[in-house]
Amino acid sequence: MTSTAFVNKTVIVTGAGQGIGFEICKQLASRGATVLLNDIDEVLANKAAQAIKGAGGNCIACAGDSGDKEFIQSMVDLAVKTSGSLDVVIANAGITLFGDFFTYPQDSLYKVLHTNLGGTFFLAQAAANQMKKQGRGGSLLFTSSVTAHQAHKDLAAYGMTKAALEMLAKNLVLELSPFKINVNTIAPGATLTERTLDDPNYEAVWSRITPMGSPAKTIDIANAALFMVSDGAKHITGQSLVIDGGWSAISPSPNE
Repeated sequence: MTSTAFVNKTVIVTGAGQGIGFEICKQLASRGATVLLNDIDEVLANKAAQAIKGAGGNCIACAGDSGDKEFIQSMVDLAVKTSGSLDVVIANAGITLFGDFFTYPQDSLYKVLHTNLGGTFFLAQAAANQMKKQGRGGSLLFTSSVTAHQAHKDLAAYGMTKAALEMLAKNLVLELSPFKINVNTIAPGATLTERTLDDPNYEAVWSRITPMGSPAKTIDIANAALFMVSDGAKHITGQSLVIDGGWSAISPSPNE
């Protein structure tokens, strides 16, 4: 993908203060996109945006709750005010709250639903309405997970939401294709991020059980995301791309 692949395109990426979302923003900005970088943590959002701007990218920090409908609309409005259009949206924000199914608390479930499902649904809705008005198409991408495809201990709520996102993308093919808007998901497997590396055993365990010999790096996920929202993928819609080094093909448990 060329370094100018996203010139004149404006992109919103949620949950991007660090990890996969940040890497996606960094790669988009390096290819010419104007990026609105969202994170609920204002310090993280500002620090991430400054790092991208320091490297010569065009990036605007948008701190706020990506599950809140009014805030979502404000991001879409800011994109249009800044650049005149909204071309790509990557709904990456998500929370993982582990817990035993038999005792999983109601407030944890609703937090996961609010961010993972509500945030993605209403961001897609607001973005699609703007793209429909513009009349020149666009791309939506949702971040799913391998846990949408394979059961994982203590992640019933999280895996349920990720599977739902893949069904949402399929359903939106009916709604969005007439307006030349494609919609897909990526499903990362084990990935080395600031959060996962808090576990000192994470890299060793997932290196042992991943057929390709290691967890993904954030750039591996970002490369897949950029392809799925590029002009080269415009005829791909309603699909999920799994990026897991082959883990879901054989699915050895990390708990054994």
